[in-house]
Amino acid sequence: MRLKIFIIVAIAMFGSSAFASEPSWITTVGNTDKENTWMCFQNEFDLGNVPNTASARVAADTKYWLWINGIPAVREGGVKRGPNPDDSYCDIVDFTPYLHKGKNIVSVLVWYMGKKGFSYNPSGKGAFFIDCPELPELNTNANWKGTVHPSFYVPDGITPNYRLPESNIGFDARRDMPGWQSEPKKWKYVKEIGVEGDGPWGKLHDRIIPQWKDYGTADYVNVERRSGIKNDTIIAKLPYNCHVTPVITLSAPAGKKIDIRTDNYMGGGEPGVYAEYVTKKGIQTYETPGWMNGERVIYIVPKGVEVKDVSYRETGYDTEFTGTFECSDDFLNRFRKKALRTLYVTMRDTYMDCPDRERAQWWGDVVNESGEAFYALSPSSHKLMKKGMYELIGWQRPDGSLYAPIPSSNWNKELPGQMLASVGKYGFWNYVLNTGDLETAADLYDGAKKYLSVWKKAPDGTIADREGGWHWGDWGDNIDKIALYNALYYIAQTGLREMALALGNKADADSISNEMHSLKEAFNRSFWTGTAYRHPDYKDDTDDRVQALAVVAGLADKDKYPALLDIFKTTEHASPYMEKYVTEALFDMGEGKLALERMKRRFGPMVNHPEYSTLFEGWGIGKEGFGGGTTNHAWSGGGLTILSQKVCGIEPLSPGYRSFRVAPDLAGFEWVRTIVPTVRGEINYEARSGSNNLEFSFNVPEGTSAVAVAPRGMCIVSVDGKECAPRTSVVLSTEGQHRIHAVAGE
Repeated sequence: MRLKIFIIVAIAMFGSSAFASEPSWITTVGNTDKENTWMCFQNEFDLGNVPNTASARVAADTKYWLWINGIPAVREGGVKRGPNPDDSYCDIVDFTPYLHKGKNIVSVLVWYMGKKGFSYNPSGKGAFFIDCPELPELNTNANWKGTVHPSFYVPDGITPNYRLPESNIGFDARRDMPGWQSEPKKWKYVKEIGVEGDGPWGKLHDRIIPQWKDYGTADYVNVERRSGIKNDTIIAKLPYNCHVTPVITLSAPAGKKIDIRTDNYMGGGEPGVYAEYVTKKGIQTYETPGWMNGERVIYIVPKGVEVKDVSYRETGYDTEFTGTFECSDDFLNRFRKKALRTLYVTMRDTYMDCPDRERAQWWGDVVNESGEAFYALSPSSHKLMKKGMYELIGWQRPDGSLYAPIPSSNWNKELPGQMLASVGKYGFWNYVLNTGDLETAADLYDGAKKYLSVWKKAPDGTIADREGGWHWGDWGDNIDKIALYNALYYIAQTGLREMALALGNKADADSISNEMHSLKEAFNRSFWTGTAYRHPDYKDDTDDRVQALAVVAGLADKDKYPALLDIFKTTEHASPYMEKYVTEALFDMGEGKLALERMKRRFGPMVNHPEYSTLFEGWGIGKEGFGGGTTNHAWSGGGLTILSQKVCGIEPLSPGYRSFRVAPDLAGFEWVRTIVPTVRGEINYEARSGSNNLEFSFNVPEGTSAVAVAPRGMCIVSVDGKECAPRTSVVLSTEGQHRIHAVAGE
């Protein structure tokens, strides 16, 4: 009885877990399970000595901001929940640099999104978790204190559309708690509501991708101020479309409401996110914590408020723009610049289709985006594809079917064509080929194989149609879906076979090769009309997408190229997503010049548009586009891949760039330069063409070998300044720079 009384007294004096050190999920007193809840947590403890290491696993549903002794240590930690339908992610955070002897204080702001969306699977309970074996004082338990932040609220305006898990963020500065991040507060002790592994958070999976890159605050390119009757409007131009948290410094009486949003607020025709700020009295600075994107930030400021300054903080995926491409064609230089910007603005927690309307990991987009990243960004970008691959298989249904976008809480429909693209040559295998990550290949191989087994054969030996949840092939018209799916299935088989070979599974590889041989025969027997590929039941105009996929898949032999070329010259049904495969097909057919002419014609309006730094979802904007017509869709940047892979001719031949090919097709350029950032080092390449000759040089990184291939109609006559017997290719295994000279003639 005395022990019980002592424990009760201790709890009253020191908290309900005065003696606990094991980590628990914690939450604050109050309704913390509703959407868009912001919670503050705090832990104060003494240290006799700072440990050599204090690395902790930190998790939240959903996002968190972390201060250690008043110093910001993590800005927007956490990735949106959902490695699979049951589990959560955690960050690995090193606390050591911020700790000192004596009193230490850890303060955390947690944003529980809670709203269903296409990129997030809410647990249903806003909570926070730290596990630090080297320093148990950091562990979350009932020694922590917390409160719901009184300043955050949900604005009364239009809510973001149903695809977005983010809510609009309101902040009332009159209710703020200045200095709480560095000063101990007399809040109530938190509630322990579960331990690691408990539902609804499940197991914790280490975060695969890096923490966000913080570019710091910066001034806008220019600021325009417009005066109105009740409000003034400030339109602040950004240098390009990017992820920003807008900042404003002002002097005002208390209670004035300021609206902050971007020109992309209605990107794709449906509402995205905005912020709202209610002033306190005096001079104040506010930075909204939730990111938004656009070309311009718009501040709507009521009369009586004096705006002293506006600025912005750019954040984004932590990678470098190490890949480059320049050529003698100004249009293609501008195309690549916009494609790169579009790629980067569609990267964060996942690859996404667009950063305004959806922020969703649609796999048709992901396949194109990851292909671009291998030529444009440093290897840290590869982790975003790896994360997406694990998620895709982590969400695989028991029957073997796949669907996207995931993680998701209000979408469960399979898009058959996109799922075939995900596990195939351009998806999973392209990741393995560029990274050499055989561990991931081994982990996910069975899931990819299981998905292909879901597809069945038709009586004629082709692949039977699969409706899925959304019988989607591409945006636009004249889509021969069954023929399209057959070509994509063959491409998926190609990727699975190559993964089997890389993993040493020869039996599977041989079996897949036999199936591919049978499908190729059936595809040509059933779909080739003598002038085009089309399914017998398809009655609309010939689909250029199907013809392109047949070429890049290897389903179409060279004897069919003349007929297919006529189609590519006259037929333009493909969206910007599928146009990448048309361009690639033309290069594979030896028609690089025609490929770039078509590319310039089709992408001209968006590349030449003066208002946008990014590429559009469709061929136009709004009603002229597809699916809402967003102005920033990375699937439109597939041509970025083509410029380095086909024009310069650089592509890996074996996993991890152990060997690679350099087979240029300058397609009418006078000169071209590129840097390809591989996992084995950068490949620096330059080429210059004459009337009947071509000289190109490139380096072979350490531990690799290269095959240099002469363009069609040319032969190599010298290597590194030494003449050689005319040949079409040469193997280079010596590290360092090499120079190849080719002249016209077979």
